[in-house]
Amino acid sequence: MAQILAPSMQWQMRMPKYSNIASPMTTKMWSSLLMKQNKKGTNRSSAKFRVLALKSEDSTVNRLEDLLNLDITPYTDKIIAEYIWIGGTGIDMRSKSKTISKPVEHPSELPKWNYDGSSTGQAPGEDSEVILYPQAIFKDPFRGGNNILVICDTYTPAGEPIPTNKRHRAAEIFSNSKVSAEVPWFGIEQEYTLLQQNVKWPLGWPVGAYPGPQGPYYCGAGADKSFGRDIADAHYKACLYAGINISGTNGEVMPGQWEYQVGPSVGIDAGDHIWCSRYLLERITEQAGVVLSLDPKPIEGDWNGAGCHTNYSTKSMREEGGYETIKKAILNLSLRHKEHISAYGEGNERRLTGKHETASIDSFSWVCSEDGPIF
Repeated sequence: MAQILAPSMQWQMRMPKYSNIASPMTTKMWSSLLMKQNKKGTNRSSAKFRVLALKSEDSTVNRLEDLLNLDITPYTDKIIAEYIWIGGTGIDMRSKSKTISKPVEHPSELPKWNYDGSSTGQAPGEDSEVILYPQAIFKDPFRGGNNILVICDTYTPAGEPIPTNKRHRAAEIFSNSKVSAEVPWFGIEQEYTLLQQNVKWPLGWPVGAYPGPQGPYYCGAGADKSFGRDIADAHYKACLYAGINISGTNGEVMPGQWEYQVGPSVGIDAGDHIWCSRYLLERITEQAGVVLSLDPKPIEGDWNGAGCHTNYSTKSMREEGGYETIKKAILNLSLRHKEHISAYGEGNERRLTGKHETASIDSFSWVCSEDGPIF
C-alpha cells in the first residue's frame, strides 16, 4: 500500500521547493538554523518565518501520512467498506465509507445502505432516498488490511432498480441458463486522457499550445514522449492488489493518453471489474492532482480520441466451426447499429469520424483479420 501512495518524481514537481527533506529536524538543528538566519541582519524576519513555516508544513504532512498508513488490524476486528456506485450522468463514480463489524468474504454479508439521490441527479428532492445493494467486493489498495471496496447498484426503497442502474438488467441476462452455458468472455480496452488540473489541458502538453505530431508517443519511452507513466503504473498495481483482472497497460497514440485492458472476464464480472478499475483510476489521479478524462475526443483536430473497445466471444464462437457463429452475431449487430450507438454514451460522433483509426458512426462495418473479425 505504501508504494502505491508514495508520490513519484513527476508528482513531486508540484510540491514545495524544500519537500525533499527526508527526516524531521531536531531542536538543535532548528536552533542552529535560526541562529544563522539571525546573523543575516535585515533579512532575518522573513527567513525565520520561511523556516518555521516549512517545519509546520512538513510536520503536518508527516502526521497525515502516519495516520493514512495506520494499520488498525491489531486493535479492532472492524473494517472499512467503501461503497461505490455510478452517479446520475452514467459515467461519474460516487462512494462513501461504512464501518463493518468484522471482515467479510461475500457481498451477501454486507448490509444495504442508502444515500441522497437528489444530490447525484438520481432522485427528486421530495423523494430522494436511494438504496445501495452490495454486489461485488475488492480489496482496498488505499487502506490496505482487511478493508474493502464494494461495487453496488441502486434501487428505490421499494426495491425497483432506478433508471441509471444498468447492472440489474445485465445480471438478469447473464444469469439466464442459456447465456451462462455459453460462458461469454469480455476483454475491455479502456483508453483515458490525463489532464493538467487547473487548465484542463493534456498532461505533458505546453499550456495553450501543442506538442509535436502523433507518432513517437504510442508505447513510447522518454521524458519527451511519455507523460503520466507513474499514474498508469500505480493504477496497474492497485488493480492487481484489489483483485481486478487487469491484463496490461500501454501509452496511447495521443500524448498524455493511456490504455489498460481488463479481461478476459466472464459475464457480469466484466462490468464489475471495469467499473472498479475506473474508480481506482479516479482515486489515483485525485492523489496525483491530475484530472482523469474519459471524453471520446478531448482535443479537437489531428489527435486520436479515447474509446473503450470491447472484445467478445462465446463458447460456440471459440469452438470448431465458430466462425459461422461469429458471422451470424455480426449480422444481428448490424441490424441494430443505431440503437447500439445511442447506448454507448455521449460525444462518440466527435470521435467516430472515419479518421484517426476509427470507423464512421453512421455505418456498420466489419473485417476479418488474422486475430479474428473486427467490427
